[in-house]
Amino acid sequence: MSAVWSFLTRTQGRNGPSLTDWLAYAYLLVGFLLIFIPVMWLALNSVKSAFQLEKQDIALLPSDFERVGRGTVNGPDGREIVIIDGLPDWVLNWRDLSDDEKADRDTAAFCATLQGNAFFACRSHLGLVPQQARQMIEELGLPEWLNRYATMPAATKQDFDLEAVLSTLSDDQDRLLLEYLGVDPFKPNRLVSQVLVTAPDPDTGIIKSWAVPNVDRTKDVLPARALDNPGQVVRLPIETVDATRIIQPSWGNYSEPLTGQAYGVNINFMTCITNSVLVTVIATLLTLLINSMAAFSLSKYQFRGQMVFFFVILATLMVPPTITLVGVFKAIDATGLSGSIWGVIIPGAATPAGVFLLRQYMLTIPDELIEAARMDSATEWKVYWRIVLPLALPAIAALGILSVIWRWNDLILPMVAIATTKEAYTLQLCLLEFRGEHLSQEHYRLAMTVVSLVPTTLVFVFLQKYITTGIANSGMK
Repeated sequence: MSAVWSFLTRTQGRNGPSLTDWLAYAYLLVGFLLIFIPVMWLALNSVKSAFQLEKQDIALLPSDFERVGRGTVNGPDGREIVIIDGLPDWVLNWRDLSDDEKADRDTAAFCATLQGNAFFACRSHLGLVPQQARQMIEELGLPEWLNRYATMPAATKQDFDLEAVLSTLSDDQDRLLLEYLGVDPFKPNRLVSQVLVTAPDPDTGIIKSWAVPNVDRTKDVLPARALDNPGQVVRLPIETVDATRIIQPSWGNYSEPLTGQAYGVNINFMTCITNSVLVTVIATLLTLLINSMAAFSLSKYQFRGQMVFFFVILATLMVPPTITLVGVFKAIDATGLSGSIWGVIIPGAATPAGVFLLRQYMLTIPDELIEAARMDSATEWKVYWRIVLPLALPAIAALGILSVIWRWNDLILPMVAIATTKEAYTLQLCLLEFRGEHLSQEHYRLAMTVVSLVPTTLVFVFLQKYITTGIANSGMK
């Protein structure tokens, strides 16, 4: 920290910061913010809940409002609205829970703590109606055709006497069976999450608690239902609404994909990370070996057509990678590498940029060292392995770091080579799986994007001196 502080407080003027100092620090601050703000935005949004992201909540921190449940219950008296306060998060977010999380909850015991319409809404919301109805049919010995009644055609239903069965049941059992069969007026009940706010009553001015769908400050009024009178919809002026925010990071955005429990996603993200690590490590080693051999021959050997080969290699830098995609795909398919991670590793094993970087650096190695080794009966392999490679380590380290970043972030080549085989997906391909046609899991994708940034960030931060040293000594500007 002392070195950092010494650097930040360094000035050109003797009697204080000069104009050049102020301009330099302003430039440094602007550059820092341009890099830091997008990264912080990504990190903060990666721990926001799916609900907060779907509602396009522009709050900086991952937070949520205090919430209540609004139940819509259908019965003999028509549709009724009930507001249920004090519901735990797992009930309000029931549909977003994994199967394992649902199995750990005693839903029947929880619903038993509620009464009236609140109980009916909770029972339907937690999916207890089919389970309890089938159990009741079995325990009471009711006709088996009741389990098929809801899917029967109208003409077939007339052959069965439902009224006779209902006449043998109590009022509670009668309602449970009718909800299970979907017989009017017992349509499916619903329970949705709404925001709990406080605001004065537009008629009386008394401060009350209200349930609103969402707090949207861009609107002039909000539709609301009072907790003590949920049947009436009231429009509240937005400036009178007071909502309490709770800092609530959603760490499940990270843990669920990494443990294979992400809702609506049929991939294992840890497998994707493993594939990316294998591709990055193996491809980088092959790149360093092949490129260094090519650079050694172009820098230390004299043969006919040497410069022609070198210029041809450099010319490939001017060809956009998208132009060669069709040829790469055909080559991968013809060699049987399609659907395998080797189809990602091998096609990019040699890079013209790497050959150029290493060649320029190896030109600075004195030829006298190589001639002396040959006079001592060293083979060409020993000259390459024992002399040239150790002396070219700065450039090799720079190329290795760049290769790791290129391979880790590559998306085009994996899409060409392994898009049809999910078991071979690399990390970048897996990120695409979090956005589908009917289901968008942006909270998972943002979190896993942060995970994907960590390795390359650490490599660049801690090894950047090798990048600058290797490139500077190789003559690249």
